[in-house]
Amino acid sequence: MTDEATPTSEQHQHQEHDQGQPQDHPAPRRLPVTDVSLVVLIGTSGAGKSTFARRHFLPTQVVSSDFCRGLVADDENDQSASAEAFDVLHYIVGKRLAAGRLTVVDATNVQPEARRQLVRIAREHDVLSIAIVLDVPPGVCAERNRSRPDRRLPAHVVPRQHRELRRSLRGLEREGFRKVHVLRGAAEVAAAEVELEKRYNDLRHLTGPFDIVGDIHGCRSELETLLIRLGYTLTRDAGGRPVDAVPPAGRTAVFVGDLVDRGPDTPGVLRLVMGMVAAGHALCVPGNHENKLGRALDGKKVNVAYGLQESLDQLAGESEEFRAEAREFMRGLVSHYLLDGGALVVCHAGLPERYHGRNSGRVRSHALYGETTGETDEYGLPVRYPWAEEYRGKALVVYGHTPVPSASFVNNTVCLDTGCVFGGTLTALRYPERELVSVPAEREWYAPVRPLSTDAPGAREGRPLDLADVAGRRIVETGLHGRVAVREENAAAALEVMSRFALDPRLLAYLPPTMAPSAASRRDGFLEHPQEAFAAYRADGVRHLVCEEKHMGSRAVVLVARDDAALEQRFGVAGSGAIWTRTGRAFLADDGLTAAVLGRVRVAAERSGLFDELGTGWLLLDAELMPWSLKAVELLRRQYAAVGAAAGAALPEALAALERAAGRGLDLAELTAKQRRRAADAQAFTEAYRRYCWPTEGLSGVRLAPFQVLAAEGANLAVRPHDEHLAWIDRLVAADEAATEAATEAAAEARAEAALAAASVTASETDGDRAPVLHRTGRLLVDTEDEASVAAATVWWDELTAAGGEGMVVKPLASVVRTKRGGGRPGGLVQPGVKVRGREYLRIVYGPDYTEYLDRLRERSLGHKRSLALREYALGLEALDRLAAGEPLWRVHEPVFAVLALESEPVDPRL
Repeated sequence: MTDEATPTSEQHQHQEHDQGQPQDHPAPRRLPVTDVSLVVLIGTSGAGKSTFARRHFLPTQVVSSDFCRGLVADDENDQSASAEAFDVLHYIVGKRLAAGRLTVVDATNVQPEARRQLVRIAREHDVLSIAIVLDVPPGVCAERNRSRPDRRLPAHVVPRQHRELRRSLRGLEREGFRKVHVLRGAAEVAAAEVELEKRYNDLRHLTGPFDIVGDIHGCRSELETLLIRLGYTLTRDAGGRPVDAVPPAGRTAVFVGDLVDRGPDTPGVLRLVMGMVAAGHALCVPGNHENKLGRALDGKKVNVAYGLQESLDQLAGESEEFRAEAREFMRGLVSHYLLDGGALVVCHAGLPERYHGRNSGRVRSHALYGETTGETDEYGLPVRYPWAEEYRGKALVVYGHTPVPSASFVNNTVCLDTGCVFGGTLTALRYPERELVSVPAEREWYAPVRPLSTDAPGAREGRPLDLADVAGRRIVETGLHGRVAVREENAAAALEVMSRFALDPRLLAYLPPTMAPSAASRRDGFLEHPQEAFAAYRADGVRHLVCEEKHMGSRAVVLVARDDAALEQRFGVAGSGAIWTRTGRAFLADDGLTAAVLGRVRVAAERSGLFDELGTGWLLLDAELMPWSLKAVELLRRQYAAVGAAAGAALPEALAALERAAGRGLDLAELTAKQRRRAADAQAFTEAYRRYCWPTEGLSGVRLAPFQVLAAEGANLAVRPHDEHLAWIDRLVAADEAATEAATEAAAEARAEAALAAASVTASETDGDRAPVLHRTGRLLVDTEDEASVAAATVWWDELTAAGGEGMVVKPLASVVRTKRGGGRPGGLVQPGVKVRGREYLRIVYGPDYTEYLDRLRERSLGHKRSLALREYALGLEALDRLAAGEPLWRVHEPVFAVLALESEPVDPRL
């Protein structure tokens, strides 16, 4: 098999032509250059390397030794700074190659030592090194140098450099250069054309869908069965042997290697797969067994073991023509493929992210054999390094090689070798659906040396999260709001909360974003008013809004499972679900009460048909849990009740003293009036916070008001219009009310029967826990271009707040909205919702007498709060997108953790 890092026969032909004699009128020379590689220009001073580089490459792709001298010495011709300059050059080259960038080194590079360091750097980053030699006569070079006023070289320099260059020409390939292009004479240099070539493994333009098939090992019959189940139509030759399989429209098969050895029909598998590849119906990467079989067929000395003899015996019965085709096929297989824009990598034994798309013997070896710890197990087999447990790459890596009992996703990787030849199954992955399809083996064709176990890489979850996933400054990519930065100090604060107080991170699929208030109102006596919210959305081009009642509780996220198995299957945690706060902490300290609330939600979801309608075993809800005192009783007692009590004790005494003083003839009317206003404000403050407190016992008094169904299995529902969510919620509330009524009637019958039997019924068994728990969210739809609609919504807000309500949240009816730029192009993200709080409720926020300082409060700055709300909203939706796509825990947790980190940014908590 061909090592991808060695020159092909075509490349050898180019090299032979390169090293021929110069031509008087050279035709344009095509110089193939791999798109990710290190290009080393070699030539004497004055050969035209810089001019050649400017002509054929981008300025950012060229790293010049002269430029690096200027960086360290302020003089590009200061040869005394060469050592430091090349240190800088090598550093830049390394960074560019690490990032996968084409890099061109513009220096003389005529000395083997200089080239050796560059080849070493290319090898370290697993890219090809390409030499382009500008062999220009010394006289021409000397003349060019003399015409440059900034360059004065001793006469012996150019001849010496040219002698060194000529001595190097025949040894460049041995030094490690994979392509060598020699341009002889100025005319040939001028006629040359550089042509970028894609790497052999770069098939990012192929987007699928794909059907990726695991290790076959000669099990031709099982392969046929699997392909038919996947919807492929087999094509057979005159002898009835399958020679192709036509895929369903638009799909392509991809084989992860190990087609051969051990099984009953290695030639049959090769014939079918080779035919599919030749017809363009499939792709294939090599396995270690193809590598070994190919070398054996080439006459190389190999250890005939692990099923190789079976393949050799079976192929002995085939024609020499077929064996030659098989050798050529296996020799031409590429170690791994990048597919679907780089979102998918297919290889045989797994591949860490740093090797994706790279070309070297090391990469090929890892793709074929994987990495071992250097140890052997009790069966004498190498112990594989569990690379999948530490994988954090963006691309899904699909591989085989190490048999596992069943395929499963681990950290965005999946092993498809499910031991068909050992009596297991043959497995395929439908991509991008992430659906696993398996067929059982017809029998055990080959006895395994080691039993299939869950200790294989990729067959166990391993550690789900790592400190490196969240520590330090982070950049989180979101599909909605681009890159969101998390500062190191904010990440540290979030880590403190997450590690000490939060729920199991496997459950924390979402944290709610903060919400900005509407702009300050200029209306007399008001800090916030709906008119400002409506005007702002109208200015952003949002016509249809929904106003939702703001409840007297605390934000809660509810994860409810249809049964324990559904939760464990998706989240890896047994149980009925969880309820948590905006900071990821368990909302209720009483596990029994949590289970009771979840039980009501589960019954409502079952009775309403939501589980079946959404095709899910679990639901994630955004909600308010009431009363406020259920979570914040200590805050109420220490902060709000203390203020109310102090005001209630002090202000009446102060008023009495003022009245006595006024009775003695002192003019204290203004001061007395002010104190009366303060007393009235304090009373209003006390009444405001008391509305958020009521006694609860068990479920009695507890109310849950959901307002959004965030997610279900395989679906981010948060992007659906809000009226759809509210319709779902209404069904849940109605189902809870019906279930409560049915339970009440059953309890009444039980009480009657108990009375006849003279039995006792305790209070906890009667009405206390049978009141409805789910609470409807009031709403009103608004058309910002209809004055009557806007006026009606304003009246509704007035009525809500006058009755003691907190206020309302105004949202675009379509959940995700962008402003319009010129030409109809989408602009920035519109606020997903703004809160408009009532006049009396704001006393709780800003203090009893805040209305005395409205002018000052109206100058509050909302810029940071609005920015924070947008960033957290985008992160929340990104987490739900990743959850819906079935991405690994660390990927879902990344934006969730970022939301918690942003919460520690300094912002006025009253906003």
